[in-house]
Amino acid sequence: MDALTPLPALIRKKRDGERLEDAEIRSFVRGVTEGTAQQGQIGAMLMAIRLRGMDAGETLALTQAMASSGRTLAWPPAWHGLVVDKHSTGGVGDKVSLALAPALAACGCKVPMISGHGLGHTGGTLDKLEAIPGFRVSQSPEEMQHILARVGCCIVGQSAELVSADRVLYGLRDVTATVDSLPLITASILSKKAAERLSALVLDVKFGEAALYPTQESARELAQSLVEVGAHLGIRTAALLTRMEQPLGRAVGNALEVLEALECLEGGGPPDLRQLVTALGQCGDTGGHGGGQGGGGPPDLRQLVTALGQCGDTGGHRAGQVCRHGSCVQS
Repeated sequence: MDALTPLPALIRKKRDGERLEDAEIRSFVRGVTEGTAQQGQIGAMLMAIRLRGMDAGETLALTQAMASSGRTLAWPPAWHGLVVDKHSTGGVGDKVSLALAPALAACGCKVPMISGHGLGHTGGTLDKLEAIPGFRVSQSPEEMQHILARVGCCIVGQSAELVSADRVLYGLRDVTATVDSLPLITASILSKKAAERLSALVLDVKFGEAALYPTQESARELAQSLVEVGAHLGIRTAALLTRMEQPLGRAVGNALEVLEALECLEGGGPPDLRQLVTALGQCGDTGGHGGGQGGGGPPDLRQLVTALGQCGDTGGHRAGQVCRHGSCVQS
């Protein structure tokens, strides 16, 4: 195990624009996880990263260190090639995960989605689900596997067991004005996905007035970072760049968005929501190899809600792809 480097020295180094070594990044994450780093020091490091940035190697090292800060999930051999997930960089009215996870499960995938609460002005998937009385977003790895075997998908939050470093950093980013940092976004998203031991990942990277990134160019830079780091982690990754100039769908508000997601799964709901769920599903579906709810049954968010209230192949997309408005181009 690496010796802990004094955190003020690491903050000073990054503040001055120097590159952090892998061992230094691991030391910082250990301090976050073990509680030896003070909140002021963590906030200072986040701001230094936000202002000075990180190169691709630093971002990968931060992602790997955060992924190793908790348990790594393990799946039965029969699920090989079927474990997939989706992540959105967030917007207003974005309830896609609530519809897409059950839809992918109905196609035979296993979807162990570790999600988050809202950051900045963007709504969080967990906030929407917690509008359902009795819904528990905290589940152990064993409970997650039981739920996946039963209904094919689960949506949970970070915990002391799962990606514990991101649990701390995620909350502090929201109060230190570092939400839009490219390396911090990349590491936050992909550390959770690395811990899930995914076969494939599809990313919805949004741009526009209601997104974290206002321009398509800045969103494309984030998408490239996510796809490249995902490939280094061994995850087959594709990203779509989608507009967020106005709320997605018609409903805005946690409970209302849950109801609209149910409408979408039943074949109704706003056309823009249905189209985005379909486009992302085409990138994330492993082709319906069976499992989940039997590979072909109707998608059912209610089964997921009931379960959480109680206790491969990416369809032709290769690792290292960025999609723009639904059409993939190689990065």
